[in-house]
Amino acid sequence: MNGKQAAGQKAIDEIKEGMTIGLGTGSTVYYFLEALAEKVADGFELTGVATSQKTIDLAKEWRIPMLPLNEVTKIDVTIDGADEVDSQLSGIKGGGGALLYEKLVAKASDRRIWIVDSSKKVEQLGTFPLPVEVVPFGWKHVEAYFTGKGYHPKLRCSADGQPYVTDAHHNILDLHLQSITNAEELANELDHLTGVVEHGLFIGMTEKVIIGYPDGHTETLER
Repeated sequence: MNGKQAAGQKAIDEIKEGMTIGLGTGSTVYYFLEALAEKVADGFELTGVATSQKTIDLAKEWRIPMLPLNEVTKIDVTIDGADEVDSQLSGIKGGGGALLYEKLVAKASDRRIWIVDSSKKVEQLGTFPLPVEVVPFGWKHVEAYFTGKGYHPKLRCSADGQPYVTDAHHNILDLHLQSITNAEELANELDHLTGVVEHGLFIGMTEKVIIGYPDGHTETLER
């Protein structure tokens, strides 16, 4: 068992029968979904709400009952991953390109739990590039703004070299910041920038983080 498996399997303890569960995206969430599918196969009743097409496809394969976000009034708990998380439980998300839908589902949830392996725990955010989802129209002007601010933006591309397109049909500029000294200030700046749809700074948006370690043990952080 590795750290991702450990965190994913530990998160199953947070699930009760009859819940509506937000299902995140990413390699650690994969192990949570795998464990969740085993419970469903044993007759455990629940409803999932996905944050990406990748998660929808996995849920269908594993026969996890699903509903679109628009068809649920609330979500009991969302289990999602993160690319970085600090001691204040702020994080960077969106490495898999699902940041907009992840944030929408998180906002609709009563509780939010992140599952990560120990490499994602950091003293300061910013080593992992910060994803910023932008509309395709005029994205180069947003890029120029970021360049002028010294944020070192890079347009995310797919394996074929073409611009990466999110499930919502937007592009992503990854900001190579190295360190973020004031995440709240940066989030506020991005929130008010025309052309930016959403960004990968998740501040005050989780109540618990489950960290998995290579030897299989887990650590839980709460606020």
